[in-house]
Amino acid sequence: MAITRLAGFLVLLSTHCYITTLAVILKSANKSPWANEFESIELSCLIESITTSNPRIEWKKIKNGELSYVYFEKKISGDLENRAKIREPATLVIFNTTRSDTAQYRCEVTAPYDPKSFDEILIDLVVRVKPVVPRCSVPKSVPVGKAAELRCVEDEGFPRSKYQWFRNKEEIPEDPKSSPKFFNSTYTLNINSGTLKFSAVRKEDAGEYYCKARNEAGQSQCGPQMMEVYDINVAGIILGVLVVVVVLLCITVGICCAYKRGYFASQKQTGNNYKAPAKGDGVDYDRPEDEGDFRHKSSFVI
Repeated sequence: MAITRLAGFLVLLSTHCYITTLAVILKSANKSPWANEFESIELSCLIESITTSNPRIEWKKIKNGELSYVYFEKKISGDLENRAKIREPATLVIFNTTRSDTAQYRCEVTAPYDPKSFDEILIDLVVRVKPVVPRCSVPKSVPVGKAAELRCVEDEGFPRSKYQWFRNKEEIPEDPKSSPKFFNSTYTLNINSGTLKFSAVRKEDAGEYYCKARNEAGQSQCGPQMMEVYDINVAGIILGVLVVVVVLLCITVGICCAYKRGYFASQKQTGNNYKAPAKGDGVDYDRPEDEGDFRHKSSFVI
């Protein structure tokens, strides 16, 4: 009885080994690799089990729902041409990676002489891009008690950058209540958008400000910019308004006096200014009292 069971176990074991041996099976050392831009990266595709001695190997790239060939008929093609190679048996090595290489890559192996003749494995590649120098905007001067907004942004880094603001080389915490130096400040800091907003600026908020953009690939910062905070001179503003009022009053009085003295009066035509048309020589026009009677009191001398 024991011998029969042992024989059955050996048959099952041999059957299992036969199926495993005659099936193409793939695995990867890393299905989610990443690299910084301009570095090299391996997309691991390992053949764990196969019987066919010369399988067909293909690599395809899937980005934004579109599929393109990377390795087909033993040739590198597409935008990886001259930038990649196959490391035996099926691993894809990419040199000088760029941000456009971020995509899904599918390794496909076909073994015609294996009962399970096809297998594939999907790898997600991320190429990280260091942020460029961010564009920073800092107001030059702000009156005490007024609102102010500082902006910092850059569009090249991948993954998207997080932002840090500094005043006089000291990092500004996201929560002002977490630091004694900023405890009474009225700002809000958004590390995702890079905006630093003051609802009411204090004298202590004056200083040199700069911003850093940071992600997993590195960081960049803009140059420092000075923000001054000044007091509003209420007395000076009132004095200025009074001066303007006095000037306007003087101008108004001057115009009224000029009108009274006739400097702006227009000359009117009177009857004495009318001149009768001159009579022509040798011609006398005489109109008698009776209307309609016209006499020519002139003679023509030839």
